[in-house]
Amino acid sequence: MNGYPLKIPGITIRRKMTAAEVEGEISDNSLVLQTLQGKVKSFKILVERHQKGAYIFASGMIGNHDDAYDLSQEAFIRAYKNLNRFNPVYQFKTWFFQILSNLCKNHLRQKANRGAVITSSEVTTTAAAPPHQRPDILFEKNEIKRAVWSGINELPDKFREIIVLSHFQEMPYDQIAEVLDIPRGSVMSRLYYARLKLREILEKRGIEL
Repeated sequence: MNGYPLKIPGITIRRKMTAAEVEGEISDNSLVLQTLQGKVKSFKILVERHQKGAYIFASGMIGNHDDAYDLSQEAFIRAYKNLNRFNPVYQFKTWFFQILSNLCKNHLRQKANRGAVITSSEVTTTAAAPPHQRPDILFEKNEIKRAVWSGINELPDKFREIIVLSHFQEMPYDQIAEVLDIPRGSVMSRLYYARLKLREILEKRGIEL
């Protein structure tokens, strides 16, 4: 099954988030604590908040929509089952994306063929501010959406991952460093080379970042 909302066993996601929840008045970590106290509804809110970003990330990593959906769902299931291991010193999003990232990497190692290239109709950007040369800004131009994701799909795993985390999850360097378990300086360096490589791929197709 493609896309979201996800269907987590024992957790039915039906209702829409309230304005307060969307604005983040209830922090992720507070929702984790409430879940551990027996309020399953609180984990539903966490799923609602992050299911879209999780699907986009997995799609960017895997390049196959059905697999991305399954991996996103599996990541939430694992997070729910291991919630008592979560360290509240960190952000839930960081911890969750570590789980999802590892699942995606394991999947790629087990599967030689990465599957279909992501298309614009199935992936929606969550980026906001428009810094110069951001690859996600190209999403505003319908005619090159497919080409951008095709280019991202051609990047080595470590470059593809960091492009998606930075530009489509809007994670700051420090948070990316925690997710990938690498130094902040390595995040900056890897992102620089990832952008450079993506630019080279797209320029060969007549697209300039």
